Amino acid sequence: MRPENTLPAFEHALAIGVDALELDVGLTADGVVVINHDQSLSDVTIRDTAPSSPGDPMFPYVGRRIRDLTFAQIQTVDAGLRRQGDADPFLLTQLPLPGTRIPTLAQVCARIERLNARTPVLSVELKTDPTWADADVARLVAAVAEVVGSRGLMGRTRLLGFDWRVLVHARRLAPEAGRVALLEDKTLRAAADWFAGAAVADRRGFGPDAAGWSGAVSGAISVGATVLSPERSITCPELVAEAHRRGLPVTVWTVNDPAEMAAFIELGADAIVTDYPDRLRTVMDARGLPLPPRYRAGSPAYAG
Repeated sequence: MRPENTLPAFEHALAIGVDALELDVGLTADGVVVINHDQSLSDVTIRDTAPSSPGDPMFPYVGRRIRDLTFAQIQTVDAGLRRQGDADPFLLTQLPLPGTRIPTLAQVCARIERLNARTPVLSVELKTDPTWADADVARLVAAVAEVVGSRGLMGRTRLLGFDWRVLVHARRLAPEAGRVALLEDKTLRAAADWFAGAAVADRRGFGPDAAGWSGAVSGAISVGATVLSPERSITCPELVAEAHRRGLPVTVWTVNDPAEMAAFIELGADAIVTDYPDRLRTVMDARGLPLPPRYRAGSPAYAG
């Protein structure tokens, strides 16, 4: 509905009324935690404007990894427009906001404080993968923990990772924060590469009963997960039942169709990640479920 992972997007979500803000983070070459969906600057959502200094050999920046760019370089790009393409459904629903910058995690925390948004959880996905050195994963976790801790938001923060080393380090470096084990078909097929050494069977080993998912759930628990978050395509009654049996809430992602939202509610999912929180509120309201408060600039929070 707004350019992804930007301050206008988070403000709009808070105005609609959500239980959590989900965002993705990386660490710049000079140690700033910034918000961006991918490890590199994607030409789908990011446009170059000008180099941060004349003759900068790194320019253009689009296509480069965040960890190879300084914060000054990243601040020059425009995150307010999507690349034109017939296959992109968000072009039909997203308001372009040219000139929007990539924000820092600290700026998002400050905006939450300014809006007096007292209830939403901060769900921070740390963008790492098995090619990263373990020390670099730990460094990103520590940097994120420093930002949210300095703002007094640690107790309202969940740290998410497909690379489950994020959870291992988070348990040590940010024990107050929730830890969300992300799960998708791709990582399941790659098996141990993503799971911090946990004994998770690959996707081909899963059967139709709950026991077939016991490895994935047990593995998540072993690395310190407090929530299991599978993608919608693999979220089934057996997985939800096994996670609940072992005491893990289930957050399914990313669900944008109202009928599918309703189906996952009936299935027993504890939370739903969506690009369209307005649609999910309508589905929840129709079922008499409590709705999260709305927060808008210039006015106190109100429920609705």
